[in-house]
Amino acid sequence: DDSSEPAAQANNQGVNPNPPPVMDEPQPVTDQNANLILRKYSFIDPQHLILEKMLGQALLYYDQNYNRIKNKKYLTIVDFSKKSNQERFFIIDMASGKVWALHVAHGKGSDPDGERLANIFSNKSGSEASSLGFYLTAETYSGKYGRSMKVDGLSATNSNVRARSVVLHGAAYVQESDVKQGRSWGCFALTMSLKDQVIDRIKDGSLMY
Repeated sequence: DDSSEPAAQANNQGVNPNPPPVMDEPQPVTDQNANLILRKYSFIDPQHLILEKMLGQALLYYDQNYNRIKNKKYLTIVDFSKKSNQERFFIIDMASGKVWALHVAHGKGSDPDGERLANIFSNKSGSEASSLGFYLTAETYSGKYGRSMKVDGLSATNSNVRARSVVLHGAAYVQESDVKQGRSWGCFALTMSLKDQVIDRIKDGSLMY
């Protein structure tokens, strides 16, 4: 089933009362310096669930913006190169390095034929597509799908997500199993049974990539 979160259903829709801090894109570093930084995080993802390049990019951003990140306990990576029937929403415990892998829906506009793979991304209102880039998680609210969580885009490719009402919410069309998942209108839609556990971990200013 397809569904949507067409409106955040909260006050100040499209306006964050507590705007996220300005983040810096990772500064160019030599391979040697990047390796030195990443060596600090060598304990992360011992099962190698996340693509090495994607994990490295997220860790460099996390490290270079560490003092601006309010919730440092978790780092989330969403790998949209994987199909929706695969686990591709990865929550990293930054203390233990362990990774919790979940299923997540992508936007209908990113996969107009429903082939399970997102290959179109957009930052435009009305696109119903997922947006790439770095995010900070924000406040929770009660909406169409119950308790949900807003997010703010930190990149040029996702700067309009709050105005578009792109949020994280639970949905009946997402199952925690190897099946074809439904599609959102660009939101990070998780299975209803686990969305509160996710929100409780990553809300209030943790980094997503």
